[in-house]
Amino acid sequence: MRAADLDIHELLHFAPEGGRITFAGERVLLLDAVALGLLRKELIETLGATAARAVLTRFGYAHGWRVAETLRKGFPWDSEDDWRAAGARLHTIQGLVRAEVTRASLSPAAPGAEGIWHDSYEAEQHLLHLGQADEPVCWTLVGFASGYMSCVYGKEVIAIEDRCRGKGDAVCRAVVRAKEEWGPELAMHLPFYQKACLDSALTQLTGILKKQEQQLRSRRALRHVDSTTPSGLVSSSPAMVLTLDLARRVAQVDSTVLITGESGSGKERLARFIHDQSARTAGPFLAINCAAVPETLLESELFGHVRGSFTGASQDRAGLFEAANGGTLLLDEIGDVPPAMQVKLLRVLQEREVRRVGENRTRTIDVRVLAATNRDLLADVHGARFRQDLYYRLRVVEITVPSLRQRRDDILPIARQFLAGAAKRFGKKAPALSPEAANLLLRYTWPGNVRELENALERALALAQSDRIGVDDLPPELGAAPPTVQTADDVRTLAEVERDYIAAALRASGGNRAKAAAQLGIGAATLYRKLKQARP
Repeated sequence: MRAADLDIHELLHFAPEGGRITFAGERVLLLDAVALGLLRKELIETLGATAARAVLTRFGYAHGWRVAETLRKGFPWDSEDDWRAAGARLHTIQGLVRAEVTRASLSPAAPGAEGIWHDSYEAEQHLLHLGQADEPVCWTLVGFASGYMSCVYGKEVIAIEDRCRGKGDAVCRAVVRAKEEWGPELAMHLPFYQKACLDSALTQLTGILKKQEQQLRSRRALRHVDSTTPSGLVSSSPAMVLTLDLARRVAQVDSTVLITGESGSGKERLARFIHDQSARTAGPFLAINCAAVPETLLESELFGHVRGSFTGASQDRAGLFEAANGGTLLLDEIGDVPPAMQVKLLRVLQEREVRRVGENRTRTIDVRVLAATNRDLLADVHGARFRQDLYYRLRVVEITVPSLRQRRDDILPIARQFLAGAAKRFGKKAPALSPEAANLLLRYTWPGNVRELENALERALALAQSDRIGVDDLPPELGAAPPTVQTADDVRTLAEVERDYIAAALRASGGNRAKAAAQLGIGAATLYRKLKQARP
């Protein structure tokens, strides 16, 4: 391979699920040029120009050295000279600058080069944030060239920029030579590659950072660690942040927890989160939907049975309480457990032992019990449908999972998570949401909560004909639903609400204006007038 053969499409790889970008096989980051310009400004204002230049030069040097090592190991070069010459090409491919080499010597005895740097991002950002300088400002670029060349030649090679757009020159120009080939002019540049140049500035900076440390700690305490937990729970909204904070705290003790919330809101995921955060994380996590098991079989499922205890019991079988020993058992839909079984569950929770169906001896268990329901158990207690003593035994701590309409900030992160998961299962590339589709997801009330959102996005992925999910790919009920106001901060004008409602009716009618007017209870002429008024 030659330096000219390097191609950005082959070097750069972006994983479909996001989060990791590799360049020549090594992980890299995409950083905004303006953000780097602001960082430069902050460094100069905090440390002073001399120390800031030293930081950025040393950073560039490390970057160049690292790139040289990566290229050496990652590609079968036709010759050592091709590897050595690849630095300028990489400079250009990575978007740092467009390098034009005007002279080059690849001799290991006297390496050197001269070149023009077009469109230097450093000169551009320095001019943008700090104005014209009195000296060259492409500090990371000269550091990169020096680090790369020093690595490939195994000796100190230093780059000096003698012209720079950042100080008013027409172009940026750099000269690269071995250290011993430079004359007295090197003396003023060499200190920026040495650690001693930073010591005084870093001493001053340490004092500043210590003062800010207490502020950072207090801020960190108010923020959740990640918007997505290992159990797949998204927590961007304040309501979910508080819920997960309570779950983390209760996970540290073995108390029984009652998890309440609407159907499809993610109660089982929260139960798994509590298990994963607890000391029982190495043990099993088992769940049973009590409403889905016939009453005649529920006792056997939970407590086990011995051979011959009933028709079909051909062998001894442990129940879920025994199978979950050392771990966690979730009793989902606990409100649907029959009264007779409620008595037996209460005994197990109190005595921490079970008796298999058809057996006389008891077995000690070590299980943490979590219960979940979408019912109002307290109302069931008052209506004599649920035992009061079992209710309070289960409800040592109660955690309510907020509905999706109470977690508006979580809708789009959850949607993207589901799209990525479904795309992986289907062997597809995860599509993006169009702005219109994203807006529709945010405005819908989601009566089926997270489960409904998941199903809607799986449908959209199956129907999508491009790499973006559009409004037409989503279930029609989303477009037909009237826009809703979530909080006082979201209140909009009546005209805006009317416009969105008319748009929803048109989507539901497939664009048929007469049908939409009939559904809205207005005349066709009125609809035409309102559509005309809504146009900008």
